[in-house]
Order: sequence, then structure tokens, then C-alpha cells
Amino acid sequence: MAPAVYLDHAATTPLDPRVRAAMLARLEGPPGNPSATHAAGREAHAAVERARAEVAALINAPPAAIVFTSGATEADNLAIQGAARGAAGRGRHLVSLRTEHRAVLDPLARLQREGFEVTLLAPGRDGLVAPAAFAAALTPATTLASVMLVNNETGVVQDAAAFGAHCRARGVLLHVDAAQAAGRVPIDVEALGADLVSLSAHKIHGPAGVGALYVRRAPRPALVPLQFGGGQEGGLRPGTLPVHQIVGMGAAFRIAAEEGAAESARLAALAARLWAGLEPLGGVHLNGHPHQRAPHIVNVSFEGVDGEALLAELAGLTVASGAACSSESGEPSYVLRALGRPDPLAQASLRFSLGRTSSAADVESAIGQVRAGVARLRRLAPA
Repeated sequence: MAPAVYLDHAATTPLDPRVRAAMLARLEGPPGNPSATHAAGREAHAAVERARAEVAALINAPPAAIVFTSGATEADNLAIQGAARGAAGRGRHLVSLRTEHRAVLDPLARLQREGFEVTLLAPGRDGLVAPAAFAAALTPATTLASVMLVNNETGVVQDAAAFGAHCRARGVLLHVDAAQAAGRVPIDVEALGADLVSLSAHKIHGPAGVGALYVRRAPRPALVPLQFGGGQEGGLRPGTLPVHQIVGMGAAFRIAAEEGAAESARLAALAARLWAGLEPLGGVHLNGHPHQRAPHIVNVSFEGVDGEALLAELAGLTVASGAACSSESGEPSYVLRALGRPDPLAQASLRFSLGRTSSAADVESAIGQVRAGVARLRRLAPA
């Protein structure tokens, strides 16, 4: 049996062979703790700093502003909990969106239990929050706002730069979750006005288990660390650094900087073909704004079919029904519900996400499988 066509790159991406080679070269070299002062330690430290510069270059940041973490989830937690507690003396009001990743919503819920006030803004049916609505939510007690640049389910791109302008005018810190954005849309931390930016390696063909948090240098946000002991990464993320994983992240971000524009254009063309092949089915809804979106995600709801039955029809296709991080619950996607999709449509939704290994043949195969599956289910149990 032929392997399933993989169109779930928003969940995780295959490791780029060039990244694998960089990691193997590091693993096969002499061992060394980058905190040590001997020759092996200095060599490991130099490898970490090269990777730090490669990550920073993709987002127009100074290397010293990059703090390595275990992934974007830890970066989100450090940014949100750390900044909220660090600024608690000035205010205890936080602003975010209902459509954020659980790595943002759950830390906010934790802070609510500690007595913080949280405002979650509802998007329009296109998934966007208007900058005016965002500005209206800021109060004199607001110290932090958190916004995902590219939504992990719909691919919608928020106007984070406009949000950043409002935050700067009001003295509010802005955290941007850019896990799905890096390598797919341009990121310039200065243009965004972001104080904190979360990044992930395994979303852009790097290794799992490593990510980073950009922390603005001037003015530097006061962050209360989540962990203690060792003092690494400026005391914000202690522990011995996984040098080979960091080297892999650096390589992935360097490749994205070199090839990202051309690759994004290629993915956008594939996504357009995918949508053009599915739309003629009728009763098919593109979730999220049709134009203000990242090039690699196409989220579609199908009328007249059961979601679980549709997935069963697609044995030759690896796609997500809702977000990979929350699909085990079996509940309709809270993101699609926030966009006003009724439960039957939210449940009968598929997220196709493209990546470096995706081809035109993959897209044609997906179109054929989905068209056949939807048509068969509608014949068997017409709505």
C-alpha cells in the first residue's frame, strides 16, 4: 500500500535533510557543555551562538535577544506568565483572542486563577480582529497582550503590527506567537512592535523539542522565570542546552531565510489549486479570510457529511480535523466555533497544511480523494 499523502505540516514538518546533516555533524563531534570553559565547551558555545544568530536573522532581531526553550509552548508560557507576573505591580489586565493556541489560552486561564483579569476578543467570521476593537479592549490596567500572527487552524494572518502600535502608545507589552508564521510570512520584530515572540523549530523542517523566545533588549520586559537553577539563557531558561537540537533550529531558520520567499510563493500556488479543486463540490466553505492568510494552510468545512465518516474515507491522506493539539477531545474546533461555524460544519472540517515536501501530485491526489469521499457520503446519507 502506498504511503499516505502527508498534508499536516502545521502539526509538524519532516526534518530537512540539510538540518539532519548539521545535527549529525554536531552529534558526531566532541562532546562539550556550552557552559564549560575548556576547549570542547567553547566549541559547543560557539555552535550555540551561531545558531542564535541564524534564528535572530529571520526575524530581524539581535542574537542576544534570543532565548532558547524546549519549544513554542514553553516560550508562550514564559512570555505570558513571566511578563504578567513581572508587571503585576502596574496592572493585572491581559488581552488576547479567543482563537489563540492552547499554549496561550491555558497560561492565561492559569493567571486568571491567580487573580488576573483576562479579556478574550472574538474575531469576525473571517477570523480577523479589527485593530480598533483591539485598542478598545486596552485599559489603564492592561500590561500585556498576546496575539498569534498566523492562526494554526485557519492560517489567518492578524494585523499584529497595528496591534503593536496601539500597545506602544499605551505602554502595553505585546507577545506574538509566531510558531506558524516563521518561514511562511515575513517577520520583523521592529515592524511588529513586538516585545516577545515565540518560535518553534519543528514547524519549519527543524527538530522537535527546541524553540525560542525573542525578548526585546531595550526596553527589556521584566520576566519572572518559570524555572530556576543554573542561570543559563540569562537566567530565564536554566538547564544544559541541547546543542545538537539548537544547531538544527539554527539551520532550519537559515534555510527559511534563504528560501522562504520562493517557497511561500510555491505553497500559495499549491493552496490555490487545492481550493480550486474542492470548491466545485458545492456546500464547501473556506474557513478564515480568503486573502489575509498564510500560504500553507487551507481549512475547509463540508456540508452534508459527518466529520468522522469523512476522515475514514481518506485513508490515503494525512490531514487534521481541527488542531493537532486538541483533536483528541472529539469536540468541534473552538476556533471554528469562534468564527460562527455551527457544530456540524465545525466537525466536518479538514485542515490541509502544506510544506517543503508537498508537491503538485500530492495536491491532485488530495483533491481526488476528498471529492470522491464527499460525493460518496452525500449519496449514502444525503443531508
